[in-house]
Amino acid sequence: MTHRERVLAALEHREGDRWIIRSGAGRIIAQMPAGALHFEQTYDPLAEGVPDHRRIGEAMAECIWGAVRTAAAFFLLLLPFPVFALSGAGDVIMYVSPSGSDGDRGTREHPFRTLERARDAVRSIRSGAEGGKIEIAVHLRGGLYIMERTFLLRPEDGGGAGHTVTYAAEEGETPVLSGGTLIRDWKETEFDGRRVWKGTLPPTGAEGADIHELWVNGRRALQSRFPRKGYIGVESVPGVTARTDWIEGETALCAAGRNLPPGEKFTGAEAVVMNRWVESRLPVTGFDPDSNLFRFGRRSMFRLEKGDPMYFINVRSSFGEPGDWFSDRAGGAIYYIPRQGESTGSAEAIVPRLATILRIDGSPDSGRFVSHVTFRGISFSHAGWYFPPLPDTGRAAPGGFPQAATGVPAAVVARGAHDCVFEGCSFSHMGTYALELAGGCRENGIRRCDISDLGAGGIRIGETVIREKEEERTWGNTVVDCRIHDGGLIFHSAIGVWIGQSGMNRILHNQIHDFYYSGISIGWTWGYGPSLAQGNLVAMNHVHHIGVLTDGDGPILSDMGGIYTLGNQEGTVIRNNIFHDIAAFRYGGWGIYFDEGTTHILAERNLVYKTTHGGFHQHYGKENRFRNNIIAYGRDLQVQRSRLEKHTSFSFEHNIVLWDGGQFLGGNAGGGNMVFDYNIYSFQGRDSLLFDTLSFSAWQSHGNDIHSRIADPGFVDPRNGDFRFRQGSTSAPAGFEEIPFGEILDVAPLIMESRDRPPGFRRYR
Repeated sequence: MTHRERVLAALEHREGDRWIIRSGAGRIIAQMPAGALHFEQTYDPLAEGVPDHRRIGEAMAECIWGAVRTAAAFFLLLLPFPVFALSGAGDVIMYVSPSGSDGDRGTREHPFRTLERARDAVRSIRSGAEGGKIEIAVHLRGGLYIMERTFLLRPEDGGGAGHTVTYAAEEGETPVLSGGTLIRDWKETEFDGRRVWKGTLPPTGAEGADIHELWVNGRRALQSRFPRKGYIGVESVPGVTARTDWIEGETALCAAGRNLPPGEKFTGAEAVVMNRWVESRLPVTGFDPDSNLFRFGRRSMFRLEKGDPMYFINVRSSFGEPGDWFSDRAGGAIYYIPRQGESTGSAEAIVPRLATILRIDGSPDSGRFVSHVTFRGISFSHAGWYFPPLPDTGRAAPGGFPQAATGVPAAVVARGAHDCVFEGCSFSHMGTYALELAGGCRENGIRRCDISDLGAGGIRIGETVIREKEEERTWGNTVVDCRIHDGGLIFHSAIGVWIGQSGMNRILHNQIHDFYYSGISIGWTWGYGPSLAQGNLVAMNHVHHIGVLTDGDGPILSDMGGIYTLGNQEGTVIRNNIFHDIAAFRYGGWGIYFDEGTTHILAERNLVYKTTHGGFHQHYGKENRFRNNIIAYGRDLQVQRSRLEKHTSFSFEHNIVLWDGGQFLGGNAGGGNMVFDYNIYSFQGRDSLLFDTLSFSAWQSHGNDIHSRIADPGFVDPRNGDFRFRQGSTSAPAGFEEIPFGEILDVAPLIMESRDRPPGFRRYR
């Protein structure tokens, strides 16, 4: 293709047998009937609002294709269709800005306004004969982009091997793609004797649901809550008996009412009740202050029990401190108490409107994928989701999800994406999961992203179903060097990183902290049936404050882990991670938790400490290996197995266990079918050293830990989290490999030596 043909392919503007070039005002400035360009003699560049010819000449070098250096090229700058800058041989750059215009040319000086306009220009170039050989970059200028609709990329919008399409922040600038709505009409008024702001509440959020979030000047406001901190308990549940199935939900409860706010009617309020491993969000439809009986428009996920923690939101009498907001849905108003320094004229107040900001939508069922698209340095914010209104079916719909809040969508969703990358991006201020790699997503990368302030969880990989067609399955994705934190703020049971029916993924060197439920979850098969969650690698991660937050809030849920697994995990490795400060409400605050059917996992060289219920727990599973790990300071137990089966449950070898209360081993451990040997045990408490119900010598008499010892392992300062060996210590088990604490905790990014099976890591220099 000649350079002239390239230009024409990019323009794609033909009238009859002529190529027409028009100015931004619509005047014809050039036409090409069969050969060279011919210019209209009446054209006046200054009349069209174009700068002088000197500036046109200065811009020419970066705005004209390859070797096109003729006088005609000057006028290409005036085209209504984009004229793109060159970033190198054959590379194209176009620009987008919130203050731009889609009628402009997409240059740095005259950027587009919307991503859709840039996408369509990319699509036009890619459809040309040589479009598949061109690197294309869309640079986003800084500012807030209020998205009118979900930004959609299809297979024709992607790149190819060595020819990526990149959407990137302009250097030094921060573009924010917002799925929200700005509240602009704040007025100061009085509300229940307080000076507050009043604005118009948008009719609904995503999918017609109520709005549950407000951000003011980049900070999440607190929807008026009772109690403001902490929780009250369920006192009783009408109609529930010992025979009520635990999977049954209820639409009424009596709260422990001695502390309920006097005179509060709870009109428009919502109860949030935690039970087992889920939360239920229940809109109040009736309240009897004499019995403290609440009735709800939705039912709880499971049977509620006395003492389950709960709280209420959108409580009028609790609306009283700076940063609080209250929704008057009936009156169509939103009220806010400003923080110090905030003013109605300058505050940026946003509520969510879109559930999904970006959708990468391939067609894996037909073998069409979106490939080689990179997003770099972009912020995604203000997505929100809530239960949409449902028709009356005679039975109340559930107010939650059975596990991991899997029904909550993500702000960024990819389906059928191959070799796409999110690098240095921010996902924050949202009521959803941040990012989902759904069906047919392969070898995508999420690198050095900050993911925080999440109504639900962080990253979701794979699906809850097993796809029959190989092209519809998800595998081989990488999450590396990300910080994923402060999640589960609306849907408390959400996960930091969730992997469903998906294998060969790598979760490497991430910081995951401050979630009410599990940090990492892998697998979605209960028992020994078919599973695709095999060959995953979890390495070099620092996972902490799971169940109990850094600020001391929690625990409120049960049955969780720093990492939680299900089903056949053939080839999955959990290596060189640190898990600590893991807590559960009633039971199940474990560091490493192999749940139902977990099979053939290797967990090695991990540090687990400060858990409520144990460093390692296996409910039931088959032939797992737990070796060369450090477990310390479990409150109740250090190791637990819940179900005895005929096969070997797991081997526990070359580990160091340090504790000062409770006992070493508990649960259904007395029946054997576990292998314990070559371990070091160090007990620092006053009680006897117990292995299930046995002393150490009695435990050994049953064939356990024949080569193990009771000894001080010689750590530097384990009570304060320093588990390095003191210089000269010889107490470690034979062959014990030291855990690379420094590299795990170092925030510098990693370079992997091997893409397929990373045996180790080295630093960027």
